[in-house]
Amino acid sequence: VQLVESGGGLVQPGGSLRLSCVASGFTFSDHDMMWYRQAPGKGRELVAAISNTGGSTNYADSVKGRFIISRDNTKNTAYLQMNSLQPEDTAVYYCHAWPQYWGQGTQVTVSS
Repeated sequence: VQLVESGGGLVQPGGSLRLSCVASGFTFSDHDMMWYRQAPGKGRELVAAISNTGGSTNYADSVKGRFIISRDNTKNTAYLQMNSLQPEDTAVYYCHAWPQYWGQGTQVTVSS
């Protein structure tokens, strides 16, 4: 079983990034998918969630209107489009196939 995130990096405030999470070793379409983040010295925070069919999404208030979660079950991939990024979005971002699988994380740094 693997969840491999990519797409993180350094971006200026106001910029955008698109994270990807490619799944293998399990039936991706059976699982709701979530993106979490963990900033230095803080706990892990749920950022966004999408149902297994993609028909339902939820967002943390802190990212609502700026981030978009999506998935392509034909590609076993979940995405997190992040727009209008701010320094407080700096964190390691993890994808999670509820309830049991986690990726290794990808660093997102928002700084000028």
